[in-house]
Amino acid sequence: QVQFVESGGGLVQAGGSLRLSCAASGITFSLRRMGWYRQAPGKQRELVAHISPTASTTYVDSVKGRFTISRDNAKNTLYLQMNNLKAENTAIYYCNTYAPMDHWGQGTQVTVSS
Repeated sequence: QVQFVESGGGLVQAGGSLRLSCAASGITFSLRRMGWYRQAPGKQRELVAHISPTASTTYVDSVKGRFTISRDNAKNTLYLQMNNLKAENTAIYYCNTYAPMDHWGQGTQVTVSS
């Protein structure tokens, strides 16, 4: 079955960095456009960045220049390098396909203290 397992979150001070990972299974990962999503307290889940099978990337304006999405198709793993983190980046981060499937992982909590 489809499974996404996110990891790498934590508590970091503003200006710090984190690298998130997502292990995907049950899909043909190498053929899918993948995305990182986040849900902040009291807000709807939103798409942060996505990456094509050939590693073409797109970002929401608020993270451009600070976040980098990447993938390792041999390991069925998606990454999100987050630099210069801000308090407003505090959220639970999830990965999924770009057109998200109904299966969501548990996410990984990112908390940025100001």
